Amino acid sequence: MFGMIFILTWCLVGAIRIIAQLPKEDRKRFFLSLVNPKILLKDIKDIFCDCLLHVKLWKRNKLLGYMHSSIAFGWFMLIVIGHIEVFFYAPHRAKLLYFPIFFRYFMAEDDSTMGGAFFFFLMDFFLLVVLSGIALAIIKRVHSRFFGLRRTTNPSFMDLIGLYSLWSIFPLRLFAEGFTADISGGSFLTKSLNHVFHAFLGNHMNMLPTWWAYSLALGIFFCVLPFTRYMHIPTEILLIPLRNAGVRIRHPRKGYAEAEIYSCPSCGVCIDACPMGVMKTHIKDTTVYLNRQLRRNNEARIEEISDKCLLCGKCTAVCPVGVEGDKLRIAQRSMRKYGITPDYSAIDTDSLVKEFSTGSGASSGKVLYFAGCMTALTPQIRKAVESVLTKAGISYEMMDKDGGICCGRPMLMAGRFGPAEEMIAKNTEIIRKSGASTLLLSCPICYKIFREKYDLGDIEIIHHTEYFDRLIRNGAISMRRSDEKYVYHDPCELGRGCGIYDEPRAVVSAAGQLVEAEKNHKESICCGGSLGSLTLGFEKRQSMTENSLHNLTVASPDRIVTACPLCLNTFRRYADRPVEDIAETVDRNMN
Repeated sequence: MFGMIFILTWCLVGAIRIIAQLPKEDRKRFFLSLVNPKILLKDIKDIFCDCLLHVKLWKRNKLLGYMHSSIAFGWFMLIVIGHIEVFFYAPHRAKLLYFPIFFRYFMAEDDSTMGGAFFFFLMDFFLLVVLSGIALAIIKRVHSRFFGLRRTTNPSFMDLIGLYSLWSIFPLRLFAEGFTADISGGSFLTKSLNHVFHAFLGNHMNMLPTWWAYSLALGIFFCVLPFTRYMHIPTEILLIPLRNAGVRIRHPRKGYAEAEIYSCPSCGVCIDACPMGVMKTHIKDTTVYLNRQLRRNNEARIEEISDKCLLCGKCTAVCPVGVEGDKLRIAQRSMRKYGITPDYSAIDTDSLVKEFSTGSGASSGKVLYFAGCMTALTPQIRKAVESVLTKAGISYEMMDKDGGICCGRPMLMAGRFGPAEEMIAKNTEIIRKSGASTLLLSCPICYKIFREKYDLGDIEIIHHTEYFDRLIRNGAISMRRSDEKYVYHDPCELGRGCGIYDEPRAVVSAAGQLVEAEKNHKESICCGGSLGSLTLGFEKRQSMTENSLHNLTVASPDRIVTACPLCLNTFRRYADRPVEDIAETVDRNMN
């Protein structure tokens, strides 16, 4: 009772604090979602599927999924059936919170409870389910590779207390109910154990130590839960309605961010997924360790981990809880000053606005091509895009033909949201007054920023992979299909960031035989060249790039195709075969 009152009070106070920390508009959005039947049903469904059944984890790793769901769902069912037993056989005790948990201790089997044989079977069955999950958890701690995990999280001291108390609860419950199965009833599991016990221990008083041990294990687990990774169990129940209500990270440590931090289960899935994981010295720079340091307010480590991240987003893509590791890092960066300011002194934006609006630039129905900073540093991509557009007879105009215009991403990565908004406002003015109906991008980073941060009205924002796919499907361009084998690399921002997977593959398939990398789509491995990291040195990126190339070449392709200037430059340094942008592939194979 002490442990239960403590954890319920802690969770209630914590939930009130998190909700109170939300901006007024987010708080209003959250409360309105609770009375919206559609959102409320989604909340219930997501809590059931994610917190109890761990459906996302099942899809990624069936053994790991079973381990988590057997413990979570099995324990849930033991609680539910325990309450049903009390309702049927001791309704006058229903107000006692502890009674369903210790039902077998207080109830003797007589004529009124014999009808509960079905419930006895269910209780034994779900107890066995939970015990099987505990057994797998022990195996995972000792030999993680059995689950396909190269590494798992190193538990803290409090995590170990929570871990061992959790592991103890259900074996102790089995022993306790086994001792009393001939008195209070049991089924295939507890009655079998009861026969074994009575062969050696005839005195029923031997049951008292096990029932006390079971009670103590429960109490200890409840009392240490807020200080361990197991706090993710109640916190995720709050995170899901917040997320479904449309609440997002507004403050680095408060409100929704705090809900995400404490929802991290420390499962370690992000460790193997992180491209920095190939460097053993950088394992503790992954999201799971960032969240641990955030809980401890260890500012030095928080800064180090946040600045080192490539912001590739793979940890977010594979997280079974949906913790946004990349956004949490950007939020931490926003707390510090980097001395970065927006600088438009290199270009005359007023002249650009005037140029486009007077008709000398793009006009209605035409394409405005924004190459971006990284494409400017990779001129072969820009030349290939312009060549394809010219051959296809597409009327277009270059927005940044003289360079100097930035989409605002570097400012956003550094957490400088105010200056970034200034850039975005100026670029929006230029684009809107250009008269163009389509904004074409060849950089995934720019594409994601324009999609998420800009309000361009009716102007279509499209990446060159999507645009070329459309031209091929519409017959505007035709391709010569060669016998070469191509593998396509999903850039982080285009794939995980924007969900663009099928269009580039359709384009590559029109040029030759498409083969797949070992890990692709949302689990594509970052090239290592991302500008998201503020501190990671060039030499330390090499092992990440080589790991990504190894992943790409398992099917022995003749060429590696990507759709990001950063990936192109990075892969070309170490690849043993040609690497090209998809625009070059199209340009070379056009009729």
